[in-house]
Amino acid sequence: MALGKQTVRGFDVTGKTVLVRCDFNVPLSDGKITDDRRITESLPTIKLLLEQGAKVVLTSHLGRPKGVNPELSLAPVAARLNELLAPEVVLIPGHPAEVSESVSTALEAGKVVLLENIRFYPEEEANNPVFAKSLTALADVFVNDAFGTAHRAHASTEGVAHILPAVAGLLIEKELKFLGEALENPKRPLVGILGGAKIKDKLPVIGHLVTKVDHLIIGGGMAFTFLKAKGLEIGTSLLDETNIEFCRDMLAQHGDKLVLPVDAVVTSELSVEAPTEIVSTEAMPAGKLGADIGPESVAEFTQLIQAAGTVIWNGPMGVFEMAPFENGTKSVAIALAESDAITIVGGGDSAAAIEKFDLADRVTHVSTGGGASLEFLEGKTLPGIAALLDA
Repeated sequence: MALGKQTVRGFDVTGKTVLVRCDFNVPLSDGKITDDRRITESLPTIKLLLEQGAKVVLTSHLGRPKGVNPELSLAPVAARLNELLAPEVVLIPGHPAEVSESVSTALEAGKVVLLENIRFYPEEEANNPVFAKSLTALADVFVNDAFGTAHRAHASTEGVAHILPAVAGLLIEKELKFLGEALENPKRPLVGILGGAKIKDKLPVIGHLVTKVDHLIIGGGMAFTFLKAKGLEIGTSLLDETNIEFCRDMLAQHGDKLVLPVDAVVTSELSVEAPTEIVSTEAMPAGKLGADIGPESVAEFTQLIQAAGTVIWNGPMGVFEMAPFENGTKSVAIALAESDAITIVGGGDSAAAIEKFDLADRVTHVSTGGGASLEFLEGKTLPGIAALLDA
């Protein structure tokens, strides 16, 4: 059971054709997959269905194609699936309403079918009911295993769930288990770590998470709006003028829980060559911008992580893509890896960071959904999950 939803685990699919919405939205470079984690995370569900005697039709999006775009074909995904999976996976191009014969032929031959990029067709994102019906005509049961798109009410995530019996796959079950338990029944102390550049993207998360956690660490570019709200000089650091009042209110109401950087790595410009210095956040020079947390902040944040029972991390501590400003993010990643706590990394940049520092296998769970995990942490209902059968 995944947060009150039926899962594929206890659902009889013997002899049935199952449409599985996966999240194969993997990064590509020159047509080659650079990180296949979203593909490998989908394998347990696909293998379970095959073991249970189901015929399997997979569907996913890739990128934002805006019409049929050969550069965003799922062909590289099909090739990778064929390296990881038996039986053979066949990519079937064409509009879902026009491929039923090809799908039937491949399934009868004992193959797994992968439909071409579902976002080649604008009806997908419009959640067009006729388009959803054309997808459901290919199957008897729907399994949603695409947590990364569960916050979107699209035809292949939400629309089909109102037509076919619809259950959660093993990846969605896992995501809901870790994120759900972390928020509703955590091993305490519960420490939240929020970073990243834009505070406006995280306002609802801050507001919701601060009521759940014992400590909420704020790092990254968004920390400077909080520091400004305290009346401190932040130089030319990132500032969200429109949300200074929000930060001031948060500090007034939850100042005992909020943990801000006490020092920062500052520079005159965001470049690898630019000279840097470490300064107290109470004495930032007017002409410099903060690009990372400093060593004293790292020490304080690490101490909180070491003492935690559960840690949720979403967003980097600085411009970790550049070597001079990667230490704060890297240090937080190492602290999570060395912690005895349940450690959960929300997708997006945090997942990219933990992969970059080769620590993904040393945390409890790395979410496959950036936007979806954020909305979950906001306390929002995810339409792709809400539409599934209740347990």
